[in-house]
Amino acid sequence: MGLGVDFRNTIAKRAAEEIHNGMVVNLGIGIPSLVPNHLPKNMMVMFHAENGITGMGPSPEKGKEDENLCNAGGFPVTLNPGGSYCDSAVAFGMIRRGRVDITILGSLQVSAQGDLANWIVPGKKVPGMGGAMELAQKARKVIVLMNHCDKAGNPKIVTSCTLPLTSAACVDMIITELAVFKVTAKGLLLTELFAPYDLQIVVNKTECDFTVSDTIRKIAY
Repeated sequence: MGLGVDFRNTIAKRAAEEIHNGMVVNLGIGIPSLVPNHLPKNMMVMFHAENGITGMGPSPEKGKEDENLCNAGGFPVTLNPGGSYCDSAVAFGMIRRGRVDITILGSLQVSAQGDLANWIVPGKKVPGMGGAMELAQKARKVIVLMNHCDKAGNPKIVTSCTLPLTSAACVDMIITELAVFKVTAKGLLLTELFAPYDLQIVVNKTECDFTVSDTIRKIAY
């Protein structure tokens, strides 16, 4: 099942519901970078990036990008009034002191226990895990946004991660194009389904067992 632009924005829009006034939020690259585009304009949120920006705004309009203003993934961003710049040491200090309310990350795999594997596929060259390890450990809430399956059709929500871990038992919520899961002490709890998908599709495309909430929200944006 392909994950097109509409699906990416649907996932980002659902993630934006977890953000409230006054929060400090860190965004990973990919789908998480779309989240600011789905927040109410009057909401006061400070978006934080490891490269030293606090107070990022939505993505700039095409043709209005500032080549000197980008997020940690190198993509152009805007700066809200009151936003500020610092070096990476201060940016990471904010993370390590627990000053980030929510981090929203992409992932390669998430286990039934909330283990996160999002930084390397063995044999492929990567620059490193960046700030994901610190964010996974120190952010007050960790939300993962990702495809439900990889390009080969293999489930990315698994019983145990087979890829190198970023951090163990750190994920609080998983949002895919099919469903929303909460990670609980008893394992995964399915709480929401995206229209037009049904429970059986989620079961077929999820490797691990999960519990189904007594009341499931059906999302149709």
